Amino acid sequence: MTPLNRYTCEEAFRRLDDYLDRELSAEEMTLVHEHLDICAGCAREFNFEASVLRGVRQKLRQIDPPDSLQARILAALGKAHR
Repeated sequence: MTPLNRYTCEEAFRRLDDYLDRELSAEEMTLVHEHLDICAGCAREFNFEASVLRGVRQKLRQIDPPDSLQARILAALGKAHR
């Protein structure tokens, strides 16, 4: 983090995926948000990545996976959290 308690473009860019997934601490979320408010280049990258995620989520909602696949995914997730 910079001494002024702001993120540089590089620092914000490294955190964009986690910011989109809301996996940062509250302080980091704020710092990325503040950077996006003042940096048009990073805001464009964020908007692009956010639109890709929205598109993927929308497509995934249209797929009806078989019950066996859902069961395998849930079992794998349960194992990963142990």
